[in-house]
Amino acid sequence: MNASEITIIISCAGMGTRLGIGSTKALVNINGKPLIIHQLEQLKEYDDIRIVVGYQAEKVINLVKNFRTDIMFAFNYDYRTTGTAASFCKGLLGARKYAVAFDGDLLVNPEDLKRFLAYEGEIVGGSIPTTDSPVLMKIKNNQVVGFSREDGELEWTGLAKIESKKIIPADKHVYMMLESNLPIDVMKIRTKEIDTQNDYEKAVEWVKKGYND
Repeated sequence: MNASEITIIISCAGMGTRLGIGSTKALVNINGKPLIIHQLEQLKEYDDIRIVVGYQAEKVINLVKNFRTDIMFAFNYDYRTTGTAASFCKGLLGARKYAVAFDGDLLVNPEDLKRFLAYEGEIVGGSIPTTDSPVLMKIKNNQVVGFSREDGELEWTGLAKIESKKIIPADKHVYMMLESNLPIDVMKIRTKEIDTQNDYEKAVEWVKKGYND
């Protein structure tokens, strides 16, 4: 898929309270550089990237601008009471044919991310379930047919590429926005999500090992 068809929206407005370090997770140091910089390094081929900010917005904006000057910023002023869907929707205005939802606390194996973004058509990223309270995806014929807290073959990662015109704005979770569009093709990818201190320590080691377990 041509990069000119894609808008990437990184949602990093939240406070990261469960991590307990008083910082938005976009600024967390992972092996010598902030998490958001790791993400942007993997997206250098894409020229329509929007970052949705809220908590510590000025710090995130200044950091990103020093790294790359062509990023667009959107604000989620209700970051204390809304979820990733609200942030994602803040970045949708004027989006290209496909909009990519990319959580600001997510690290993705670079090869897997490249393969995911190049996929022709809509796609959702799933991983082997590892977190304490995962949102699971029910899979049939290599497609997501439902989301569940009880059972499913893969864990929802927060990464999705969807046709912009199909997106109905919401303020809770991105996966809830996708339910009316199911089934959607799924791709198994390697990721680490940072919610807790334990997640953070695992993510640091993972990056040190070249994004491999």
